[in-house]
Amino acid sequence: MNSFVIVGGGLAAGRTAEALREHGHDGPLVIIGDEHEKPYIRPPLSKGYLLGKEERDSIFVHPDDWYREHEVDLLLGTHARAVDPRAHTVDLDDGGQITYSKLLLATGSSPRRLSVPGADLDNVLYLRRVEDSERLRSVFRAEARIVVIGAGWIGLETAAAARLAGAEVTVLEHSELPLLKVLGREAAEVFAALHTDHGVRLLPTVRVESLTGTDGRVDGVRLADGRQLAADAVVVGVGITPNVRLAQEAGLEVRNGIVTDEHLRTSVADVHAAGDVANAYHPLLGRHLRVEHWANALHQPEVAALGMLGKDAVYDRLPYFYTDQYDLGMEYTGYVEPGGYDRVVFRGERSERRFIAFWMAAHRVLAGMSVNVWDVIDPIRTLITSGSDVDDVLLSDPDIPLDRLLP
Repeated sequence: MNSFVIVGGGLAAGRTAEALREHGHDGPLVIIGDEHEKPYIRPPLSKGYLLGKEERDSIFVHPDDWYREHEVDLLLGTHARAVDPRAHTVDLDDGGQITYSKLLLATGSSPRRLSVPGADLDNVLYLRRVEDSERLRSVFRAEARIVVIGAGWIGLETAAAARLAGAEVTVLEHSELPLLKVLGREAAEVFAALHTDHGVRLLPTVRVESLTGTDGRVDGVRLADGRQLAADAVVVGVGITPNVRLAQEAGLEVRNGIVTDEHLRTSVADVHAAGDVANAYHPLLGRHLRVEHWANALHQPEVAALGMLGKDAVYDRLPYFYTDQYDLGMEYTGYVEPGGYDRVVFRGERSERRFIAFWMAAHRVLAGMSVNVWDVIDPIRTLITSGSDVDDVLLSDPDIPLDRLLP
């Protein structure tokens, strides 16, 4: 029996099932997800759904009847306990066992937990699942005192949602600026100003010593310098960890995620990986890369499905992510290691929060970010992949269409 099994219940799982059916797999197809929800998309959990702008039904990859019509068996609320690559089996926590001919691991990632005294108090909240978003929405209300620990994308997006709900928001960050490691100083300053302009209190270079509480519920954050911050709720956004236990125990190569080649094949025959958990070789960048963003979960499934069907598709899309905070919309594509660029060239005014930024090495564009400027990601992507030399003066001139700079 040519049975395909997908472990994971997010966007990558739902899209791989779709791609497998579209490309002709007509045998048994099973999705094993540890959540009770059918596969859904996570970005709205910190954006539109959290803000109350999107309905719950809009977050799901497919409606209920799609799985019935395409004969996809959903095993929800079910944990995959172990994978045996030799026997080609997946053991379930309820004692059941499923045999596969091809397996996709799309196990995603989990939020890093805060490891300080008081971290287990009630109203210390994380954001990963749909119920987390709903819990956050219930505590984001007028005059609520919200402390956000971590100034990455999740921290800043939840801070914006809380502030738009009328809460008093303080963001704690261990570095000088939000997103400093991700974007560098020039662009990070834009996001720092965005939040302070909207009334968020940013506390840089701080360390949390403990969380305090009353009757089991958090009521404050104590910093290492002795300051005490009052809090009705604490949101923790200090990064995520890839869910690699299944892969590791099954003997797959694991290094900052499940290691795959450019076809998304793991080190073990008949096992593929996709999404947050995949540390995939990127042929254009010449290195392995694990990308914790929606675009990989959206686009890798096509390649994974073709690979499971015995075809040699290659995943070579540039990393892409986006954010919406207050009145700022941003898209970013490309890849730059921290400190791995010479300079940033801006087209437009940072102070107006309407610009394009280009991360440069010599005269090559490594990455580009558009802020409140639309329909430019495709030419930015082409500038990057072409490897062509581009003059800073031309890049920075908003009167010269980007299309004219393409080779």
